[in-house]
Amino acid sequence: MRTSFDPVLGGGADRTGETVGEPALEAAARLLRGRATLVLSGAGISTESGIPDYRGPGTRRRASPMRYQEFVKRPEARRRYWARSFVGWPAVARANANAGHRAVARLEAAGQVLGVLTQNVDGLHQEAGSRRVIDLHGRLDAVRCLACGVVTSRRALQTEMARRNPNFADREAREIKPDGDADIDPAELETFRVPSCAACGGVLKPDVVFFGENVPKARVEAAWRMLAEAEAVLVVGSSLTVRSGYRFVVRAAEDGVPVVIANDGPTRGDGEARVRLTGRLGAVLPALERRLR
Repeated sequence: MRTSFDPVLGGGADRTGETVGEPALEAAARLLRGRATLVLSGAGISTESGIPDYRGPGTRRRASPMRYQEFVKRPEARRRYWARSFVGWPAVARANANAGHRAVARLEAAGQVLGVLTQNVDGLHQEAGSRRVIDLHGRLDAVRCLACGVVTSRRALQTEMARRNPNFADREAREIKPDGDADIDPAELETFRVPSCAACGGVLKPDVVFFGENVPKARVEAAWRMLAEAEAVLVVGSSLTVRSGYRFVVRAAEDGVPVVIANDGPTRGDGEARVRLTGRLGAVLPALERRLR
């Protein structure tokens, strides 16, 4: 009897008594074993750390993230962003790496994974122990001045915003997005005071790539070089909706590099994948790791 290619690890069996998903895991392991593998990760790997996904099956509504041009041109947009981010940041700052992140780090330490190209901005791969990581879309724990370019700590900015806005100190986020943006009452945003750059008085922006903004050229070139080293690509937790990540899967498939996708739901790259694994990544990735080591 043919079993599903969607692993349901930790429960369930088909009528033959075989755990559902074992054939897919074995197929993925055979494809990746002995091949220097690039991991391309998205927000789905961090959902089990308490950071929501924009498009995953558990997302209650489609989020509308801040767009670069709106942030740059409109002071009220910046005030709205930073007020909501002030409330949402503590949840992101408290997040810890989960079993999926740790499995990827162990595979890198074992020599199976050559590096991680992540679309995430949470830094959890590094916390888990991954050493060669390209943060394609930047890091949320850093802040950059758009005028002088100086980079400062997000934690330091949080402290300064708390000093300037004591009435916001006890606000609780009703819902947060992967970039730490919190859902709060719009009427409460008008009084929020946004700090300027301490060095030059310029506009501060989180050191992440907003929608409508280009990934820095040097970072993209580094990502292409990493892909050129890869003998296989493992996509984890990304719907690949955004072109900045999907293009690497397309190039790999065009070059004959095998692609395995592990995600809790369909992806834009399913047509390029040799093997698809569907399930909770905190279970799927450690199970795959055990077969690869």
